Amino acid sequence: MAKLNWGIVSAGRIAALFCQDLTFSANSHLYAVAARQQTDANAFAKQYGIEKAYQGYQALFGDPEVDIVYIATPHNFHFQQAFDALMAGKHVLCEKPMTVSIEECHILVKLAKDKGLLLMEALWTYFLPAMQQAKKWLDEGRIGQLKHVKVDFGYPIPFTPDGREYNPHLAGGCLLDMGIYPLAIADYFVKADIDILYVQAHVCETGVEDDVIIIGKSGDVTVSLAATFLCRLSNNAYLIGDKGYIVIPDAFRAYECSLYHLDELVDSFTDNRQSLGYHFEADEACRLIEQGEQESMVVTHQHSLLFQSQIARVSALIK
Repeated sequence: MAKLNWGIVSAGRIAALFCQDLTFSANSHLYAVAARQQTDANAFAKQYGIEKAYQGYQALFGDPEVDIVYIATPHNFHFQQAFDALMAGKHVLCEKPMTVSIEECHILVKLAKDKGLLLMEALWTYFLPAMQQAKKWLDEGRIGQLKHVKVDFGYPIPFTPDGREYNPHLAGGCLLDMGIYPLAIADYFVKADIDILYVQAHVCETGVEDDVIIIGKSGDVTVSLAATFLCRLSNNAYLIGDKGYIVIPDAFRAYECSLYHLDELVDSFTDNRQSLGYHFEADEACRLIEQGEQESMVVTHQHSLLFQSQIARVSALIK
């Protein structure tokens, strides 16, 4: 399998984490980076041993040696950058949320299919070994019939009216920024849409939500989700059945999981990985491109459309 040349869109923190992990992907070559400022692109390229550094993203999209782009900019920019990359004939791995509306998501999915290119939302959590082990335990019936799923994700982000997280003109709010994780993790285990029963949220002075709680039903499973900018939550996932439960600490970056029957620990798993875990999604993208696939069966286009639909429904209840 030939190595693919990656072009990195952004020289920010998330892009840095991805590049750090790309060294663990045997079929990936870190080839190019683009930033708004040439100095930022140059510094990033030097730090990670990248061959090409571009000012402006179109220059990267126009490089014929780039096979696939990883988009790690703030999510309000994702749609246009993914659109431009696909139009330039590049495969796309785009950070979550891939867009800020279901309409934008539909456009990208159709364009990728028309162009015969891979489009994949970067839900790295789905590829983590501990997450997959928890799913295996669940499918094996180790906790009996699933009854409750509880997931939260929150970190304190100081309020700044012009900051991206709190700016409504930059698609601010904790639902898009952090809520995608609880929604996605719940769907990974339940595999059914959420019928929203109750949403409680706090809306800050800029008009975006900085704290949100979602309680609903997915079939026969009660789902309790939370996201916030106000404090660090446990950031754990709990899968609770009628015979036991599974705990996934820091589920968004899951390193381990534990299985309990009542108060007794009966099984545990730790992946002992040396990486952060971003390379698993890179490996999936490389494999799909090599096989001529346009869509991951782990993170499907339907997943991305579903999450946009759920976010829109929750947002409507907040507003």
